Amino acid sequence: MGGHVYGRNSWKLWFWKDFICGEGRIISGPTVGGDSFNVLRDVRDRGRDVEGCLKQWFGFVKPNFVRYVEPQKKNADIIEADIVVKHIQRTLVEKSEKHRAELQKLGKEVSEEPLSSSVLLLRQTPQLLGMSTILQNEETNREDFIFYFDRLATLLVERAMENFRFEAKIVQSPQGSLYKGLQPAGEVSAVVILRSGTTLETGLKRIIPDCRTGRLLIQSNIRTGEPELHYRKLPEDIASHDGVLLLDPQISSGGAALMAVKVLVDHGVAEEKVVFVTYVAEKIGLNRLTMVFPGIKVVVGRVVEEFEKRWVEERYLGC
Repeated sequence: MGGHVYGRNSWKLWFWKDFICGEGRIISGPTVGGDSFNVLRDVRDRGRDVEGCLKQWFGFVKPNFVRYVEPQKKNADIIEADIVVKHIQRTLVEKSEKHRAELQKLGKEVSEEPLSSSVLLLRQTPQLLGMSTILQNEETNREDFIFYFDRLATLLVERAMENFRFEAKIVQSPQGSLYKGLQPAGEVSAVVILRSGTTLETGLKRIIPDCRTGRLLIQSNIRTGEPELHYRKLPEDIASHDGVLLLDPQISSGGAALMAVKVLVDHGVAEEKVVFVTYVAEKIGLNRLTMVFPGIKVVVGRVVEEFEKRWVEERYLGC
């Protein structure tokens, strides 16, 4: 099953092995900790006698198996793992092919659709267009690129924060008067899609200095182009947060973005609490994302019709 199973509902395997005693009788029982109670091995390689082995089996191993392991058998999804390995591999291949076909079909269905109202494009002010011009210019050096991208990232996160709840708060001002203002109604955390999402973290910290962040590493399979989750670390109580920012500076086909949102939903985050923050996105990727998850919001600085390779992280990180 590899490292690409990301849902909390994982497969449970029930391993069995035959135990052979000195007289050739077969005793069936479970493997323990990836090993088994093997009498022949213990007598031959460990200098033990058959009587001692059987005494350990009936006095300790079997009673504890019956008490702790056997009751879990009813919860197992699979019994006899060696029989189903090929079945699992075949199922994963079929699942992958079905996923790619559905993604391609979804792309055709939404290619001509207008952008959803859930897509929040930054107002294209002269200041924003000026910063984008600097970022797009191939002659811009890395130091200037980082400076202006951090400025733009700050604007993106500020716009994203407008989608979360605020509550009234009254404070005492230095002038001795009361100020009736607002404060966030709950905790807002962030999840960075590695490695490109790190380019938005400076802007994030400028807006929420103490923001708790999680990490997702999603990479495309070199053979199929299908997104695969290789690493996940999320705040344990993320489902209870008032909002979650999902950070990735570019959305292309939308495959990685779909997986990232699915991971959050699988861990109890309501899609209405998710705001995806990105700088540049393909229209087809945005349409795919908002069709599958209509409850999320996407804050974007620039929308493009044609495919663009992932260039932001290369210029920002220098590699």
